[in-house]
Amino acid sequence: MALSGRIREAHRGLRAGARAALLAALLVAITACSGTTFVYNRLDTILPWYVDDYVDLDSPQRQLLDQTLQPFLRWHRQQELPRYVALLAELDADLDRPVTASEVAAVFNDMEVAWLRLEKESLEWLLELGANLSEAQVQEFLAYLRERQQEYEDDYLTRTEAEYREETYDSFAESLRDYLGKLTPAQRERLRLASAALERSDAAWLAERAAWLDRLAVMLQRQPGWQQRVRDALARRGETQSPRYRQVYEHNLQVVFGAVADVLNERTEKQDRHLRAELAALREDLETLIAQGAPAPAKSG
Repeated sequence: MALSGRIREAHRGLRAGARAALLAALLVAITACSGTTFVYNRLDTILPWYVDDYVDLDSPQRQLLDQTLQPFLRWHRQQELPRYVALLAELDADLDRPVTASEVAAVFNDMEVAWLRLEKESLEWLLELGANLSEAQVQEFLAYLRERQQEYEDDYLTRTEAEYREETYDSFAESLRDYLGKLTPAQRERLRLASAALERSDAAWLAERAAWLDRLAVMLQRQPGWQQRVRDALARRGETQSPRYRQVYEHNLQVVFGAVADVLNERTEKQDRHLRAELAALREDLETLIAQGAPAPAKSG
């Protein structure tokens, strides 16, 4: 699946557990989806394409983006990729014994922390770019976000209960098939039960997203100190979420943690080999990327 598709799917709130894992592995996901280090090594070219989806940049702005991306990408390769390699090694070791829901939750928390680091670092080049946008470009950006909000509302809020359950199941099953291969009937039934136990999250998520867009529109009037206000708003976003949103989110996380643990513990020998091979391949790709970014040894004499 393309990176953009995975990120959009993650944001939809259909996979509470997979959401943070995918977001935390934003750049890792490019490698995982492509099956090669080719894409990662060209992020300095590719990321501006994604920015262009939101706002049209002129030539000086593109040059600025190119410059500000370099330290961010260097940080990610040198500091974050080794963390991902260590986490993958821990995951592989954990598979040697039965997995508990609390252990799945611990992995989720590690991923969430990784996402917060990524978000904090990427915010700086986004804010620098934002300071150089014209008012027309800011309005173009906000219009795009509101258009996407309307599309999400049209797509998700019109679903019947049966459609919602089927889509959550399909999304959940697809994510696990990527790493386990074909699921057994018992595993599929466990995911059906998990889908049935989820509290519907689309309305709560969309309401939170709409409220954030309203706050963002005010901050992007770019009055003095606006960049720090954006940083503060992101850091405190958990405090501004409604109790209902947090309740649904926490409930769904617990449902997903339990389902993931059960499916992993029910995996066949073939699925175990498939899973470990996927983790090993991803780990190898990451180690290759780390080595490619290592400074060249100094020449002697």
